[in-house]
Amino acid sequence: MAAAALLQAVWLLPACHEQREEALPAANVSAAAPAARVEVAGPKRTVLAFGDSLYAGYGLQRGESLPDAIGKRLRGQGINATVINAGVSGDTTADGRRRLAYTLDRLKTTPDLVLLGLGGNDVLRQVDPAETRANMAAMLDELARRDIPVILTGMMAPPNLGPDFAARFDAIWPALSREHHAVLDPFILQGVLGNRQLMLPDGVHPNAAGVSRIADRVAPLVAKRLAELPEA
Repeated sequence: MAAAALLQAVWLLPACHEQREEALPAANVSAAAPAARVEVAGPKRTVLAFGDSLYAGYGLQRGESLPDAIGKRLRGQGINATVINAGVSGDTTADGRRRLAYTLDRLKTTPDLVLLGLGGNDVLRQVDPAETRANMAAMLDELARRDIPVILTGMMAPPNLGPDFAARFDAIWPALSREHHAVLDPFILQGVLGNRQLMLPDGVHPNAAGVSRIADRVAPLVAKRLAELPEA
């Protein structure tokens, strides 16, 4: 917890410097009017969201997690997709590597797409970036072996860990995206980290409004990738 608090402080300094804290529109902080019902159509798709607390919905109410928010946006566009939340709070890339095959084997059907988001806890524990990269590559290899396409949601290191660590760590996701032909969202907390209106009091996890902001960016990537898949 002490390490998390320290990293939170140094993560927030550059974020607050670079990003002005903006007031949220009323629609983002109050109950929205019921949306018109949209009929879903097309082939049934299953998306597995495999990650850590940023997927699991740490500190949020049931139904407020990022996979929930993405699923709602997809169905709101009429896309016949179910998003399965396989986020586990506290998971490192090593933890994810150990449980990925087991998780996939226990699903009733092979997912059409995997959202893969790990790495934040590696930063908190200052895991060697070479180890983080090896774990991420192993998971991507496992998904490729099963012929499952991937969207990566990336992570970035705070500057207090030094320029060498940050350069090695931050390069992991762009490089793996190229090597494994995976769609990349470079930094999952982009536009959210440093804005107190979008973060929980711990300054590390997004609140429901922050999750909504992230889902607004990630859901179109998911919709586009699903549209590119063969129907059969």
